[in-house]
Amino acid sequence: MNTLGAKRFDMEDIFNSLNLGVCVVDADSKVLLWNNWIAKHSDIKETDALNRQFENVFSESVSPAFLTALKNTLTHRLPVVLSTALHRTPLPLYNGCEANQQQTRMYQSITITPIQSQLNESCCLIQITDSSTSIKREKMLRSHSEILKKEATTDSLTDICNRRFFDAHYEMAIAEAKRQKHPLSIFMVDIDFFKSYNDYYGHIAGDNAIKQVASALKSQLSRATDIVARYGGEEFVLVMPHLPQKIAEQFAEKLRSAVFNLAIPHIKSSPFNQITISVGLCTGIPENDDNLLNKADAALYQAKLKGRNRCICLPLCETEEYLEQ
Repeated sequence: MNTLGAKRFDMEDIFNSLNLGVCVVDADSKVLLWNNWIAKHSDIKETDALNRQFENVFSESVSPAFLTALKNTLTHRLPVVLSTALHRTPLPLYNGCEANQQQTRMYQSITITPIQSQLNESCCLIQITDSSTSIKREKMLRSHSEILKKEATTDSLTDICNRRFFDAHYEMAIAEAKRQKHPLSIFMVDIDFFKSYNDYYGHIAGDNAIKQVASALKSQLSRATDIVARYGGEEFVLVMPHLPQKIAEQFAEKLRSAVFNLAIPHIKSSPFNQITISVGLCTGIPENDDNLLNKADAALYQAKLKGRNRCICLPLCETEEYLEQ
């Protein structure tokens, strides 16, 4: 004879040893079983819960979503799982906490299953597990993912977009402008005589100057569709859709003025003796051959040749004359 098979187990002892909440309610939602786990985390003894309607056992409210799910299971005899994404704390259950600390409800995963009693009566088995750890882990992973995403798309020195982000965004902006037939403006910005600044003031001062210029450029943006990115070294690029040419030209001048108003001393920059920028702009509706970025870069080169601290706009079409601000 198999001695293990001959052993008898007390089902109540089994339910009370489980590391999850187990509760059984009858067709009228009266509590028939209430194990130690749920007693511990609700601070309600089994004797105080038995034969009472489930929602009336607790001194605090039970979520309407849980009560609806319980009613549907009793009525339609179909199991229900309450998603932790939508129903994180349906029942007033708590983990132990230190004295003088405010308690917060435990995150819960709940399954409600229709069962039959030995008397063939309709009942419901309610199983509750503590999902706090998995929720915290999910939050940590999401936070870590967001940090990695930011590090991958943000310039570490200036905290604006980096070249990688610009390259991807620029392709999408061009495609959208072509599809919608709307103008797109590209601004190429370069700090004037920056090498001389670095050589004279040192690289730490140079980094601080780059950060101040980046902040000044970013402060001029007010639309979610506009971006400014560090293109490389002391060079920046801005992408702005839906700007008429005249407005784009006025905005280029705003950028120049914003940096000029910083009044960062630069005695090696003649004739202004302070940090200035040159701005190259190209605006238009891109067609099959995208030339906006190259034209903006060519406009920046002309601004440098004409004395710096100025804005030059080149049209997308070769037949038009460029406009000097």
